[in-house]
Amino acid sequence: MKLAAILVGTAILSIFPMGVGESQMQHSPPNKSFRQSEKCGLGARRFGGKLPPKSSLVSPSRAPFQDIEQPLPIKVGVVLGGLTLVGAELWWFLGRKQQKQQAIQSNGVQSVLVTVDGGYRPDRVIVNSGEPVRLSFHRLDSNSCLDEVLIPDFGISTRLPVGQTTTVEFTPTKVGEYTFTCGMRMFRGIIEVKVK
Repeated sequence: MKLAAILVGTAILSIFPMGVGESQMQHSPPNKSFRQSEKCGLGARRFGGKLPPKSSLVSPSRAPFQDIEQPLPIKVGVVLGGLTLVGAELWWFLGRKQQKQQAIQSNGVQSVLVTVDGGYRPDRVIVNSGEPVRLSFHRLDSNSCLDEVLIPDFGISTRLPVGQTTTVEFTPTKVGEYTFTCGMRMFRGIIEVKVK
């Protein structure tokens, strides 16, 4: 996501460059109160407790960077590529169609098997309130993000070893939707609690 944002930002700046006039690049000598605040601030620490010499201030005639004009098709291509990446990431994390599954009732316990492979399948589990729930997570994906599952509303944080099925149990008492996520909170699913 960060790479896509950088690409889009760079492309937009290359298409619409921000002009820097001479008045913006000229520096006036700092006044006394500025010097005192600099000695206490970050700028002074960067220069070993001293202010930078006046010669280090850049003048318009000695600007170290020059504009390099890029052809318009390259600019448009970079913008479109960045927007495509952003759109793909938004679809991956927010727009995929949810897979629902009603819990199966057996011996007074509601059970659902959730496959962990590039996310959670199903990613919406429907259960009844007031009855114990057993979620079994079968992990196939070795992605380190999926090392654990978190269900914060029920105080559950459990490691999920690759190639094994790990079971968590809880009893929802209130109707509503509760989220379960991976350890980094990138992949998520919903536990939908309904009235029996």
